[in-house]
Order: sequence, then C-alpha cells, then structure tokens
Amino acid sequence: MGGGNPNVPGTSLPKLAAGPVGQQIHSIYKERLRQFTGNGQYSSQNLQAVMYEGRASGEEHVKLQVYSPPNLCRPTFKEATSHEFKDTHVGASFGPSWSTHWIKIDLRVPEELRRKEHLELHWDADNEGLIWSEAGEPLQGLTGGGERIEWVLPHSFRDGKTHTFYIEMACNGMFGNAIGDNIQPPNPNRYFQLRLADIVAVNLEARALYLDFWIIGDAAREFPENSWEGHRALQICNDIMDTFINGHGTQESILRGREIAREYIGDVDSSKVYETEKEPLVYAIGHCHIDTCWLWPWAETKRKIARSWANQCDLMDRYPEHRFTCSQAQQYKWLETLYPKLYDRVKSKVKEGTFQPVGGSWVEHDTNLPSGESLVRQFLYGQRYFESRFGERCKTFWLPDTFGYSSQLPQLCRLAGMGRFFTQKLSWNNINIFPHTTFSWVSLDGSQVLCHMAPDNTYTASAHFGDVNRTISQHKSLDQDNTGLLVFGKGDGGGGPTFEMLEKLRRCRGLSDKTGLLPRAKMGDSVDDYFAKLEKKVENGTEFVTWYGELYLELHRGTYTSQANNKSNNRQSETMLHDIEYLATMASIKDSSYKYPKKEIDDIWEDVLLCQFHDCLPGSCIEMVYRDSDKLYANVFRAGSQLRRSALSSLGFGMPNTSKERSFVAINTLPWPRAEIGKIPGRPDKYALVHGGPGMANVETLSSTSKSTASIKEVGEGVFQLSNDDLRIQIENGSITSLVDLTEDRDIIPPGQKANQLVLFDDKPLYWQAWDVEVYHLRSRQELEPSGKSQIFERGPHRVSLVTRYEISDKSWVKTTISLATSIEGQPSYVEMLSEVEWHETMKFLKVEFPVDIMNTEASYETQYGIVRRPTHYNTSWDMAKFEVCCHKWADLSEAGYGVSILNDSKYGFATAGNTMRLSLLRAPKAPDAHADMGMSIHLPSPSFCLALLLSIPLGVAFANDDNDGKGRHHIRYAILPHAGPLDHRTIRTARNFNHPLRLINHPGHPEPSTSSPTASSVLSSIRLTGSPALVLDTVKRGEDDEDVSRGELPARKGRSIVIRIYESLGGKARGCIEVDAEVLGVERVEKCNLLEDEGVEVKGDGCGRWKIELRAFEVATYRLQLSES
Repeated sequence: MGGGNPNVPGTSLPKLAAGPVGQQIHSIYKERLRQFTGNGQYSSQNLQAVMYEGRASGEEHVKLQVYSPPNLCRPTFKEATSHEFKDTHVGASFGPSWSTHWIKIDLRVPEELRRKEHLELHWDADNEGLIWSEAGEPLQGLTGGGERIEWVLPHSFRDGKTHTFYIEMACNGMFGNAIGDNIQPPNPNRYFQLRLADIVAVNLEARALYLDFWIIGDAAREFPENSWEGHRALQICNDIMDTFINGHGTQESILRGREIAREYIGDVDSSKVYETEKEPLVYAIGHCHIDTCWLWPWAETKRKIARSWANQCDLMDRYPEHRFTCSQAQQYKWLETLYPKLYDRVKSKVKEGTFQPVGGSWVEHDTNLPSGESLVRQFLYGQRYFESRFGERCKTFWLPDTFGYSSQLPQLCRLAGMGRFFTQKLSWNNINIFPHTTFSWVSLDGSQVLCHMAPDNTYTASAHFGDVNRTISQHKSLDQDNTGLLVFGKGDGGGGPTFEMLEKLRRCRGLSDKTGLLPRAKMGDSVDDYFAKLEKKVENGTEFVTWYGELYLELHRGTYTSQANNKSNNRQSETMLHDIEYLATMASIKDSSYKYPKKEIDDIWEDVLLCQFHDCLPGSCIEMVYRDSDKLYANVFRAGSQLRRSALSSLGFGMPNTSKERSFVAINTLPWPRAEIGKIPGRPDKYALVHGGPGMANVETLSSTSKSTASIKEVGEGVFQLSNDDLRIQIENGSITSLVDLTEDRDIIPPGQKANQLVLFDDKPLYWQAWDVEVYHLRSRQELEPSGKSQIFERGPHRVSLVTRYEISDKSWVKTTISLATSIEGQPSYVEMLSEVEWHETMKFLKVEFPVDIMNTEASYETQYGIVRRPTHYNTSWDMAKFEVCCHKWADLSEAGYGVSILNDSKYGFATAGNTMRLSLLRAPKAPDAHADMGMSIHLPSPSFCLALLLSIPLGVAFANDDNDGKGRHHIRYAILPHAGPLDHRTIRTARNFNHPLRLINHPGHPEPSTSSPTASSVLSSIRLTGSPALVLDTVKRGEDDEDVSRGELPARKGRSIVIRIYESLGGKARGCIEVDAEVLGVERVEKCNLLEDEGVEVKGDGCGRWKIELRAFEVATYRLQLSES
C-alpha cells in the first residue's frame, strides 16, 4: 500500500509551478501594439527611432533655387528652365493657390551616406510636385503632407559629385485648395511651406518590419475573437515588441523580429510569394482614378496624370508583380501631347502588359445626361484611340465613379466590343443596399454585359488587411462565385498605388498561405483576366443573377439640375453636331471639291466629350472648371458655326441675294416632315409657316386672314383665355387653371389645381451640396405668386402669348411667357413656356409643376435611345428613392386612351408624384462652386422656334462669360403636350422638333444650275427611313475610315460610305425600309455593323434603292451605305 517509485517520469510538465501566470487581457495587449509604430510619445523609443540610418540637409548637400512663373501660368520644362533661378530654402512659403514654382536642386550625397544600402530624397511642401531629370524627363510625382514624399536616389548619385534635377511644384493639394472641408470652394490665397528637403538613408529591414507588424497587427485586431489565427497574431506582435525592447532596438533585434514575423506570414520579401499553387480568391489590381476635372481645373489634371503615371512606371520596375490599370483616352492623349518621353515609357509598359489601358471611352463620362449619340462617340473615340496607339481595343467598360448608369449602356457596350462592366458607385446608395456583386446587367433591348462591383465598395482601396478581407466578406454573389476584384491606389486626385500598398499585399498573401483564414490575394493578373475567369464559369453552367434596366444611384440626384448653363451648352452642342455631320455628309456627296471636315468634327466631338466627364456635366466641379468649359463651348460653337456655314455654302445656300425681296428657305435636319410657325427675321410683324422636309422646307409668309388662327382675350379680372382650333387654355395669375383638348372635349387640369405653377424649395442636403437633393426638401414647398397682373405680349392671329412676372426675392425674379401658336393640320398643338430667370438665391431649388387629370402608377421618361418607366408612388423604399429622376427631352404620364407630355430644351431633372409632373429648373448650391448657376446663361432659341439667319448667328458669343459679374439670367423653354391615345411617336418627334429649332437661310431663290451634279434639295432628301414611325433615323455621317476622310490613325477603307444610326424608340419590334434616291446616291452595298464601324452583315436590297430592316424593342442599329465608285 502506498508503494511505487516517485521518480518515474510520466510528463514533461514541471511538478512545481514556477510562479503565477495571468491570462492576457486582450484589449490591453491589442492597444499596446500602437506603441511600436506610432508617432506619439514613444516614437523615440520604438521602431520609428531606427527607421533611418542617416540624414543630410542644408545648402551643402541640398541646394535650392526657385523660378516662380507669373500669372498662375504652367510653363513647360524647357520654358521654365530657361529662366533665372533665385536662392530659396526649407521653411520658405510658396503660393498663391494654383501657382507653379520650379525648384532647381543641386544635390550632393555626403561621404558618410554613400555606402548606405538605400538612399532617398524626402521632400514635403504639403503640395503636389513632379521630379524632372536635368535632361527634362519626368521621373516621379510627389503628393506632400506626409504621403509619397520619398524619391529613391539613383545609385549614380553616390559618386560625391553634385547632381542637378528639378521639382515642378504645384500650389495645390491632392484635392485642390479648399481649407478643411475639401468640397468647399477653393481658397485663392493658400500658401505652402517647404518643410522637408533631406537626403535620407533608410533602414530597409526596419521598414520591412514596420510593414510586417502592420499586417500582423491588423490580423490581431480584425480576425474574429474566437479564431486561433487572431490569438496567434496578437502573440506574434507582442513577441516582436518584446524582442525589440530586450534587444535595445539594435539591428539584430530588428532582424530577429522579422524572423518571428515569418512564422506567421512566411517569406514576403519578393514577388515569389505569389508563386504558390494555392487558388486565390482576391484579385488585386492597381488603379489611379484621376478625375479629369473636379476640385481642380483641366490644366492641373494634365500634370496629375504625369505625376501619377510616372509613379506607377517606377513601381513596375521595382515590383514585377505590379499590374496597373487606367482608363480615359483623353488622359492618354494629353500625356502623349504634353509629356512625350513619359508617354513612350507608358507605351513600353503597355507592351509588356504591366500598364493596362481599360474602359474604352474618351473619359469616364456621366451616363445620365449625354445623348445616345454622345454615349456612342465616347466609345467610338475611346476605342479608336486605344486601338491606334496600343494595337488593341478595350474589352471592359470601366466606370467606377459615375452617378448612376443608363439602361442602354449594356447594349452600347456590346456594340463597342465590350461585354464586361466594372463599377462600385451603387455602394453609395443612401436608402437601399444594392443586392448584387457579380451579375448580368440587361439593357432595354435585352443585350447583356457581365458586371462586377468591387465588394470592398471602393476603387481607391489602401490594400489594407481589411480591404482584402472585405473583398469576400462583403461579397453579395457568393452563391455563384467566390472571387472579387480589389482595386487599390490613391485616387480621385490621382497618385495610384504606393510601395507600401504593394508590400502590404505581399504580406497578406503570405499570411493566407502560411496561416490561413484571410482570403488569398493575387497580383499579376489583369482586369480582363479576372472577367475571363467569370465568363469561363458562365460557359460551364454558372447562372449569374440578372438586373434589368437602369442602375439608379440613390444619391447625387441634384446633379440632374446643377450648373444649368453647362447642361444647356451640352444639349446645344449635341444638336449642332447632329446637324453639322448631316450637312457635311450631304455636301461631300454633292460637291466633289468639298472635303469632309473630319479633323474639325473630331476636335469638336472631343471637346464635347471632355465636358461630359462625370463631374463636369453633372455640375459638381469648382468654378474654375466652368469658366474653362464656357470658353471651350464658345470655341465649339464658333467652330461649329463655321463648319455649318461651309457645308451650306457647298450645298448652294448663303449666296448673295441680288433681289430686293429677301427670300428664305429652311433646312429640316430631322428625318420626318415638319410644319411650324414663327416670326420672320427682321420682320417682327410677319410670321411664316415652314413646312416640308426632310431636307429643304418651304417658307410661306402668313397673312392676317389665315383660315386657322390663335386668339387671346381677358375673360375676367386677371383671367385670360388663349385658344386655337385644338386647345383652349385659361390662365389665372400666371398659372394654367384649365387646358381643354377641344377635339377630345377633355380638360387635363384637375379642378382647383394649377399647372405651370412655379414652386421654390429649401435645398440643404446632408452634405454634398452640388450633388444631392434629399427627399425632405419636398416638405418646404412654396408657391411663387405673381408680382403684378399678367400682360398680353402677342395678340395673334398666328401666335398669342401672355407674360407674367414673379418676385422670388429682392435679388431674383422669373418672367414667364406662355404662348400658343395657331393649329397646323397634322401637327400636335402644345402650350409653350419661356421662363427668363434672374437667379441669385442660396440653397434653393426652383421647379415648375403640372398637375394633370391622368392616373397611372408609372410615368415614362426619355433616356438615350429608349424609354424608362418609373413609379409615381412611394409603395416601397425602392420606389420612394426615385423621388427625383433623370429625363432627356420629355417626360410623359399616360393612361388608357390619353396622356400628357412635358417637353424641355435644356433640363434633365424631373419627378412625377401621383398626378403631379414636376420639371426641375434651377438650384443654388454653394459648394464646391460658390456661384453655381449665378452666372449668365443665354439660351439661343426663341419661343416656338428660331427663324433666324443661320449664317449670321454668333453661336459662341452667347457663352463667353469670363467675369461672372453677378448676371444670373437664364432662359428656359418647356411645353405641355396633351395627346389622345398612348405615348407614341408624336411625343418623340415633337420633343425632337422642340430641341432642333428650324432656322431660315437667306436664299436668292434662283433655280439651281442644270449640271450633272445633283441639286441641294435632292441631296438633302436622298436618304429616307420609311415604315414604322417608332423607328428614328438619329445620325447621318461619313464612315470613319473612308479613303477621302481617314486621318491615317487606323487603316483606311476603300471607297466612300455613309453611316447612319437608327433606333427603335417605343419598345416593340419595328420594321422599316432604308430608301435612297438612286439618281443621287449610288449605293452598292448596305451592311449592318457595330458602333466602331467594323465589317458587318450585308442587308439585302430590292435593287431599286430599298433595304428592308427590322429592329427589336429599343435596338440601336448602325448601317454602312457603301457608295459605288462611279
């Protein structure tokens, strides 16, 4: 009993406890981690204290001189370095805002630093800069403010000699020049102090340990509390700290710390970390989103491109796994023009496959506001640029930061050679969470693209541990696919990935392979590689969920209205370009000596497309941008006027009139006959009926005894009645209280309600002033009352009008003219409004309301090449979120048998709530442009249409306003169009007519000479579209690469061709016929092609100049008419 040998070993555990061991309090030990790398009170004792092995500064080693160009100009390297430089020093201040200062640096590395492993220049003036070699080569961008302040010195600088280079200093921060809140208007007198200009020897092992510790520390903080991986990370970090402390911060303790780190993350010191066979889930791609303009002007963007892309070329040399993608052909073209050496470097990286163009569009454009043809040209000009410079077109449409996505984009993408789409902006929704990450997005016509939205909800990720983790943890489509794109790099203001980001991703990958739990990241693939993997899954049977129609952003709804002048210029320029291309095409057919002005048209298009950038056209830029865009539009209209004049001259118009009587003709550039009434130029008492077309239209002077008349009379105190054969309107105090369709015997205004009612709202969004309008603004509705009695302006018999003035405040007013023209047989009648607005408000929103006696739960809105139907109710949060939507030339509310359309000539914001249709007119945000919409905007067309001498209108002059001297005049046209029956081609055509005012041309009236050349009249009407009225012939132009048109950027095509674009406008299958006048146009072949005008599929004709076509609902079809060589 009680026997046994007490010394027989049974365990390695000591028999007696050495002492107490407490359980770690994780919150304390996690908080401790910050002591090791922070810049606070322990920085002299932690890793920061040993980050650098030496430092040199002062005139002996870093001599500084400066040249400060005058007048905020931005000279080239050659210009700047030709001037005299004066001494400057660390501590000097540079400014004011937007100025440029060229710093000449004579650098000599001291002897004690020459044998150090790694030398850098650390430069920080809190502003952006670009380092240039002495020979004039851009080397690297600098950000300032502690970010991207280092430049790795070439090894050749260690020779003890003085080496010269330059820094082009831009007096702006990464996000412009606002103080504090970035979106406030920029401070014009901001100055920047040069705080740092040192030669620094970097302890690379200490820097590497810093990054090791960063990622392992994130694992300790972000892995689940119940995961062993999280617990292990915390122990590793504390072991590293203890080792460093016990080793007194020596280099040996740093190296030992790195050994401890490798126990958790493995060997991460090279790109070989990615060379394991383990399947990745996160595909990381470097990106640099540079807003083409926003809180800075275009001129600064051009320099941001050079700074950012030079950085990436440098990183590619140092990190072989780095893949960088960037969009916007305009930015590549700027680089090509302004920085040819850097462009050649970029081009070589593109050839290597490390610098990857993406997107296929001219800029990252808005998709709500541009016309359908503008969207086509974004792709056409973008893809042609990429193909001509780099030999390939883009396969992925890249648009991460635009404020919503039009329902026709998938179709246009496919027609432009892209079946893939990347974005993330819908993660900004402030009402509903968009439910998908990877899905099939389906257009109005049924076309689809494969869409991926970054699960990390950003295109400017910092490549943190959390970014990698969220790429899977926030993925909403894991039922179909468990991979995601991680798009990382400093963005919006440029910059792109940093070396720290690339180092962090190596460590994240090492952690995934060595320890696990973190989704495995991979670098080295392209965006197209990623989408190809998704498409392979589709081939193998994966069915991604579908989303039909627009991708509506539940935010930034105010951008449909902000900066009214800019939006009006956009609409006018699109209309002008339509007409120029039509007239120039026809002139090139009629007159063999006329050369189609391809370069000039391209230049205009590129300028218009530039202004459609997703901050410029929506109205969310600083004032400087809109001063620049006003000048650019002035040039656009001036150049366009000259092109139109030249084309008309070649067609035989504009010749001197030798007769005493002025005679006129009109050119109808739309593809259907028109009939309209307006005043004759120079004869204010005379009206004319213009009718006919397409092509030339007749002008008939009207007498006062015309059969059909319009009348106006005062039927009560302040109550007026306007009428023609179709409509009878009653107006009280400026508002329409009755609008009777006489044919249908139907009043479309509900009893007791008022149409054309101007209303004012308080407009203070949660934050983004120029961008947002919030639903609560509707609670502040205030009706404007007239400031006096309405006055009769026109008394008939051909048109009548009534003018009413409203005082908004002591600074602002509205004067609205309501007009009604006499009825024209076969043409719908509408009531037109012209509002002249003096606008000097603060955070107010002006709208006009039309309550109508129509019931429907959906309203219809014109979008590019189609119709979008949206709810008129707030049943769900998804319905309510669309309290303000985008429309183009019209919005419509119809019920069975009847409807009402609201037309406009320059507006995009709209709402239909119940039976109230509300057109948004003007906003007054104060950030980022403190004077938004306060500047003068003269809108050219006058009421009904502009019967003006086309050849004498100085289009550009109206928009050249540089001083913003308090003139806040806006001219806005809109109309109410009642219609019996459903929404149909009548609204489509009337709205198009409303936006293409007929213009009279002085014409001598002599018969055209009898020659073998076709007459102008026959040429202008030589291409016709017959059949379904739902088909719209939208564009007529010459083929991009015709022999006589080609600019040599891409191979020319033999012969001449005319390209036409047709779309189905109502939402159903439609048949029609392309008809040509065989005596004018010898068409030997018609083929249906894509937007890029590649070889297409032949359309069979009947041999008599007719080619039958059939389009599906909302299809956009492009046809090439190949002309015979004879």
